[in-house]
Amino acid sequence: MKELRIRVLAGVFVVAGVLSWAGARLWNSVGTLPSVPVAAPIVLALIAVVLAATALSLRARLKAQRERQAGAKGVDPLMAARAVVFGQASALVAALVAGMYGGTGVFLLESLDIPARRDQAIYAGSSVLAGIGVIAAAIFLERVCKLPEDDDDNSQGTARAA
Repeated sequence: MKELRIRVLAGVFVVAGVLSWAGARLWNSVGTLPSVPVAAPIVLALIAVVLAATALSLRARLKAQRERQAGAKGVDPLMAARAVVFGQASALVAALVAGMYGGTGVFLLESLDIPARRDQAIYAGSSVLAGIGVIAAAIFLERVCKLPEDDDDNSQGTARAA
């Protein structure tokens, strides 16, 4: 399984932000801009909490297993792989959604004197922060589930190639 690349997530975020900003400008010139839902940052924050809780749980179980503690509950490799896939998918979607709300939020910065637009800008900014939280939790989960042998294999492969 390939690791998440920060460059890919940043690229998705930037492209979605630029397209969203341009779309918001176009939509606003035609009519009214669709609102940013209040639930957006809440849902993203809940996903970040679930990912972080999963990572912390797996980390504790792996540590207990490594230290051979009595009664240590093992980690099913398939469950760990599913958690990583969920984290990677969540990070990609969060980068896309955060970019969308980020672009909309940047557009809304032009009209902060209107109370409704100011509230929408706050919701958009909160969504971006929550999306970054999802990405951070997903990367943490991925690092927790990374096998120690991966580092040795990569260093030997590069040494052989050199």
